[in-house]
Amino acid sequence: MNTSAIQSSISETLKKLGVKELNYGASTGLNHLKTSGTILDSFSPVDGTLIGSVGTSTATEYQMVMKTAEAAAIAWKQIPAPKRGEFVRQFGDKLRELKQPLGELVSYEMGKSLQEGLGEVQEMIDICDFAVGLSRQLYGLTMHSERPMHRMYEQYHPLGIVGIISSFNFPVAVWAWNTALAWVCGDVCVWKPSSKTPLCAIACQNIIGEVLKNNNVPEGVSCLVIGNENGDLINNDKRIPLISFTGSTRIGRHVAKTVAERFGKTILELGGNNAIIVSKEADLSMVLIGAVFGAVGTAGQRCTSTRRLIIHESIYDKTIDVLQKAYAQLTIGNPLDAKNHVGPLIDKGAVKDYLNAIEKAKKEGGKMIVDGGVLTGDGYESGCYVRPCIIEAENSFEIVQEETFAPVLYVMKYNTIEEAIAYQNGVPQGLSSSIFTNNMREMELFLSANGSDCGIANVNIGTSGAEIGGAFGGEKETGGGRESGSDAWKVYMRRQTNTINYGTQLPLAQGIKFDF
Repeated sequence: MNTSAIQSSISETLKKLGVKELNYGASTGLNHLKTSGTILDSFSPVDGTLIGSVGTSTATEYQMVMKTAEAAAIAWKQIPAPKRGEFVRQFGDKLRELKQPLGELVSYEMGKSLQEGLGEVQEMIDICDFAVGLSRQLYGLTMHSERPMHRMYEQYHPLGIVGIISSFNFPVAVWAWNTALAWVCGDVCVWKPSSKTPLCAIACQNIIGEVLKNNNVPEGVSCLVIGNENGDLINNDKRIPLISFTGSTRIGRHVAKTVAERFGKTILELGGNNAIIVSKEADLSMVLIGAVFGAVGTAGQRCTSTRRLIIHESIYDKTIDVLQKAYAQLTIGNPLDAKNHVGPLIDKGAVKDYLNAIEKAKKEGGKMIVDGGVLTGDGYESGCYVRPCIIEAENSFEIVQEETFAPVLYVMKYNTIEEAIAYQNGVPQGLSSSIFTNNMREMELFLSANGSDCGIANVNIGTSGAEIGGAFGGEKETGGGRESGSDAWKVYMRRQTNTINYGTQLPLAQGIKFDF
């Protein structure tokens, strides 16, 4: 597909999603606020083309949005949870209708393959389905009181307003993971998307705006503010009891500190430095699929991307040989073309980080197994396309301890399973991990308390990819947050313990008595 054909196709996509040249940087769902903020340009990493320009919201516009969100929060929490679930169901149906154009926009603005773009929209649909069921299952607990004729129970109430700050690599799915759950829990949401993918956010707001209108839902249930300066406005705002932040560990530290100082709560989804352990008893055909997709999928720009491959020394050479042959077959180019395996990095800043990581690994003693580099020429005009590379390294290298958001895979040897697990755990991050083995002892050890210290631990599948039904998140410098499935919904609500005395006496704690 040539550049003019891509641009023509994307032009039609934007029309279907109601995205056009805009001069607003804030929305309250039904209304867009005119802005006097700076202009933000969105360039596609696919071909370097300017897709569109939007305004960023000012501090004044932010306050207008928050005023609307506050009013909506009061009304929204009074609507029964199953009816809130019906609203989310309709949102999911709209996403089904617009899956193709929204997936295309995700692919073009972010740079991931079209299959991954469509898959990301499918994740939105899946979390809506999950949330609809959840709307009838916001269970509390009952327990026995030690006092006669007393009843105790716990229940959950809406928090009010949830702030969502999302990253460029999943420009729509992570927002949906949070907002679908928050909505059925009775919260309204204020979203600050990545400034690298603002058009995806505007498309989502257009879609949800139509559902809001059709259901006569209070304006402000879904709010949008654009521009990085809004991040700290959200973090410092005492009206927002919960902030869900997805991004780097460096910025996550700032968010955690800022929100904690006002006694707010955070969901932090930060860096990953994910490893696959390859046992001598592994099925190498499965390892190949899991490792290659994990390392090069989304051009290595997933927080769950495979960064390290820890290989048993007895099969090290054989595994490296298989990987080299697989990497030689990778096709790099326009992600809207299904024949290509690897698309571009998000921007030239990411390309610089990729090159710096390779040079640093070499200086520390790393050996290039598959060479990297930046691609130029026809089809690579954006300057954002790079070759996935493999570097033989030591786990202790400073660069290996860091997360590079690019297709750089470090490989290393191990002797015992205990040594491999120590390597796996021997980094500051703790998001996703995997072992490929047919040895039950190794499987169980890896999943035990003495095994992987990550929030996600897989056996015979890779590190990337997560199902909606399970809670998603990690430990250590990954932040400790949990989103999506299981009981992650509880963080979007406030927990309350209730005691009812239905007798005629008032027994006091510790047997204290007053002679009245």
